[in-house]
Amino acid sequence: MTINILAIESSCDETSAAVVVDGRVLSNSILSQDIHKIYGGVVPELASRAHQRHIITMVDLALREAGIHKRDLNAIAFTQGPGLMGALLVGVSFAKGFSLATDIPLISVNHMQAHILAHFIEDPRPSFPFLCLTVSGGHTQIVRVNDYLDMEILGQTRDDAVGEAFDKIAKLLGFPYPGGHLIDQYARRGDPSRFTFPKSEIPGFDFSFSGIKTAVLYFLRTELKKEKDFINKNIENLCASIENTLIGMLFDKLTLAVKQTGIREVAIAGGVAANSLLRERIQTKQKSGWHTYIPEFEYCTDNAAMIGIAGYFKFLRGDFADLTVTPEARLQLDRI
Repeated sequence: MTINILAIESSCDETSAAVVVDGRVLSNSILSQDIHKIYGGVVPELASRAHQRHIITMVDLALREAGIHKRDLNAIAFTQGPGLMGALLVGVSFAKGFSLATDIPLISVNHMQAHILAHFIEDPRPSFPFLCLTVSGGHTQIVRVNDYLDMEILGQTRDDAVGEAFDKIAKLLGFPYPGGHLIDQYARRGDPSRFTFPKSEIPGFDFSFSGIKTAVLYFLRTELKKEKDFINKNIENLCASIENTLIGMLFDKLTLAVKQTGIREVAIAGGVAANSLLRERIQTKQKSGWHTYIPEFEYCTDNAAMIGIAGYFKFLRGDFADLTVTPEARLQLDRI
């Protein structure tokens, strides 16, 4: 039996749909929302409205690119959470309407588990058990992965996620939103030891990134009083020093987790997994006996392909969701 799964991702500001057939990704359509840049962050109401406008188009595009008709689908996987409530509701309601109209079963997927399971889209694939450092704008976790659907959080942030720290510090430096990737770009040409910022000291595997944001804020205030053009003159060294501190905090905890668990199969996942220094650091750990895994850039940020892969493994386990649907969602299906 061929298993055809339509996947929908709408947890934040990417509207995405994908088709996964027997665990292979045939299409992965992603539409980002640029409107949030002018507000310096994601506006939940605007995000949900944009999902409403584009979800039908993205689903239709994913089905066409995969060459799959809706009548041939075996299941519909959707992001249940975590994420923005209004944004999630659009994807959930559409998926339920689709399910009711076509009598196709639903599969609910945890967004963070899907980021981890993105490692099973392409080779090389980690062996169980493995550790996964899951880093994004909303989460920072070290997860022990025992099986496709058996995961244990060993540590997580107590306040801000590392992706949020990158973006908020980028704003202090004068970069537009989202600015985390710009810090990474400028850091490539800077000296990571030029400036020193404090690292949080928390026992165990938990993280804290609120302190470094405050430290950078006060540091910049002090230096700007001395020299108005301080940031522009030192932007590359500032970015390199900040990035080195943040990535260093991640690796301090990850290294501790490897040491204490004895697990040397190590992966990274989530939007911040696209950071070049993070990717370089984890690759160098191979010299220490780690077996490391990094997903392709396309599968680091929010995307429906990872939802589809997670849905595929849940389909094999017979793990389906209940069906409750709004009339509005069912009417939308007629437009595909």
